Amino acid sequence: MSKILADAVVGSDHRASTQSEPVVRAAHLLFRIENVPFSRWHTRARIIMGSATFFDAFDALSLAFALPVLVGLWHLSPMQIGVLIAAGYLGQFAGALTFGWIAERFGRVPSATTTVGIMSVMGIACAFAGNLQLLFLARFMQGIGVGGEVPVAATYISELSQAHGRGRFFLLYELIFPLGLLGAAQIGAFVVPRFGWECMFLVGALPGLLVMLCIARLPESPRWLISKGRYDEAESVIEKIEASTTRRKLDVERNWVEVERRLSKIRDASQSRRKASWRELFSDVYRGRTLIVWLLWASSYFVANGINNWLPSLYHTVYHLPLQESLHMASLSNVLSACAVLLCAFLVDRVGRRRWAMATFAISGLLLLIVGTMSHGSPWSVMLLGSSAYAVMGTTTVMLYLYTPEIYPTRMRAIGTGLATSWLRVASAAAPAMVGVVLSGHGISAVFLMFAASTIVGLLASRAMIETTNRSLEEISP
Repeated sequence: MSKILADAVVGSDHRASTQSEPVVRAAHLLFRIENVPFSRWHTRARIIMGSATFFDAFDALSLAFALPVLVGLWHLSPMQIGVLIAAGYLGQFAGALTFGWIAERFGRVPSATTTVGIMSVMGIACAFAGNLQLLFLARFMQGIGVGGEVPVAATYISELSQAHGRGRFFLLYELIFPLGLLGAAQIGAFVVPRFGWECMFLVGALPGLLVMLCIARLPESPRWLISKGRYDEAESVIEKIEASTTRRKLDVERNWVEVERRLSKIRDASQSRRKASWRELFSDVYRGRTLIVWLLWASSYFVANGINNWLPSLYHTVYHLPLQESLHMASLSNVLSACAVLLCAFLVDRVGRRRWAMATFAISGLLLLIVGTMSHGSPWSVMLLGSSAYAVMGTTTVMLYLYTPEIYPTRMRAIGTGLATSWLRVASAAAPAMVGVVLSGHGISAVFLMFAASTIVGLLASRAMIETTNRSLEEISP
């Protein structure tokens, strides 16, 4: 089969003999990536990188389930709670920016390995922080690893994916993130009341050290290797992918028109090997994409992480529920979110990225508007409506990890994704602090109405999204 593919590429390039041999080889290798269906090789890479994402999510939420204890132990005010939550997101902002650039320069696998190491070591430091100031510092440093890992991992998995079925393949990987949040919620509800808040951080940090070693053994992204002109290394990785299955997507001899169509687009994308640049994100081609995706990240995570980080403390401080009941009620949000993301994984390639995002912003906004008008009632109404709004919005927060790498070319995919995810960190840092201010000054109803208003920004931005469903990465981004 590989000889047939090689002959196909050479034949298609016979009429363009002026093109250099590296361009032909790059087109050949990219076509081979697209031609191999998802196999056990992809599954192994998805599981290993997904394990890092699981503990990334666990570490991101661990503080929320330690806070109800720390509030009484350290006598924290609502403002101090918001600042402590914001510490992790400020670190994530720095990590997303820094490791996006590092991933473009040194590769996806070394970058992911480093971020998981930082995340795990500083998680252990959180467990031994004895006061607000030390925990703030440890959470900030841990956030650098958390913020760097997610966009780099998303870029890596996206670059292993093919056009058809990419949404389901990627979101089944990203399902591990809400499962990590769910794990943090369930484990937090069990561990914190019995063994103390310190154990919450250790449970997330110690397994991460093993995951770091597994990631270090993963092969580098073949698309990144091709973009750097390292064709022999890329071909070695692609040969292992091909060896993992005997199936192929195209019968080259019978589907010549399809081969020509794909090769022409891959060839156009491979002709340029410009270096990654922040400025290109604001070029004529990518400026609109960049600004729209920033708004999507900021608005969706302002709502999702604002709700998710505060719910345990709201149940305990506003509705005066016992600690264990507060933690169990808060965990329902993550159960619903995991189910919603699973549904999204199987439907997003049919519905499309744009229509899915528009629907979730509209539905979540309506639910938050309702809960804002009746939040002075039973905490059960807040749990059902607030958790449902979070679950619906959670599908878009996960889907953005699929969509953002799709709209940028390989040469700046990690930079573009890292910079976009930095806006989720800004929004996630701002939301808890703003909840503390609004809750103190205007009450619980105003908090949910604030979140409802934020969904309007996301709804307007989602209308301007480009559709990327079932299109190859080289076709979407020149």
